[in-house]
Amino acid sequence: MNLHVSPAQVLRYTAFTAEPSGGNPAGIVLDADEIDEAAMLSIAADVGFSETVFAILVEARTLKVRYFSPLAEVPFCGHATIALAVAIAHRDGVGQLSLHTKAGRVSVETTVTAAGSILATLVSVPPRTSAIADDALTQLLAALRWPREDLDPLFPPRAAYAGAWHPIIAAATRGRLASLDYDMEAMRVVMDQHSWATINLVWPESVHVYHARNPFPPGGVWEDPATGAAAAAFGGYLRELSLVSPPTSITILQGQDMGRPSQISVKIPVDPASGIAVSGTAVPLQ
Repeated sequence: MNLHVSPAQVLRYTAFTAEPSGGNPAGIVLDADEIDEAAMLSIAADVGFSETVFAILVEARTLKVRYFSPLAEVPFCGHATIALAVAIAHRDGVGQLSLHTKAGRVSVETTVTAAGSILATLVSVPPRTSAIADDALTQLLAALRWPREDLDPLFPPRAAYAGAWHPIIAAATRGRLASLDYDMEAMRVVMDQHSWATINLVWPESVHVYHARNPFPPGGVWEDPATGAAAAAFGGYLRELSLVSPPTSITILQGQDMGRPSQISVKIPVDPASGIAVSGTAVPLQ
């Protein structure tokens, strides 16, 4: 097994943006057939982004993919999937991809926009939600340092899944969302107890526009500037709780409060068993 790859073999893209200064950076290793799990984790730690994706070709346009944060493997990562699809489109041309992830099969399609950039659209595994026990919610809010009166009562706290689990916590005001000063170790402990990937903090600007922030302590990351898996989970949450009228589309704005603005487009179909479509562009960082 190869325990190391050269820096040149790790592509670096930033997803959900058209500018290198925005979006969420991801490491990408194509043709990762002979890299073992320990090496993948080591490479992800060296890259230092919230996730690095490793792709293994199964057959034409079909890949097995694995995602690693600097600290651990995650079952699915949306922004790294978008980055991977755009990188493959740059190398092999646009089209359909079939990705085998630990969360299940995810399809991705790349197209060329009128402006000439590559747009990638993933369709998640079927989403679902679960109640958050009151003691777990109490721990989570204590780690956030958010009192319950700062929550939006129209958006009840739930854990939402579309490849990874993300608690949905809605702020009553934009100011509450902008003020993020949480206890990282306490948050990591409660998240590890419940196998939560990120905390999806949201504020509804309108029925079609949402602002989001995503703490990611289990990955050793204070905050993600764009989180495609959480966006898909949130789309499923909105549909399951009848907070939107599908078919519909929403836009999620993330990263503004940390200086890396990102835009995530989400399409929510009617069928409750259907996956959620998440779209965005990505650009290389090198």
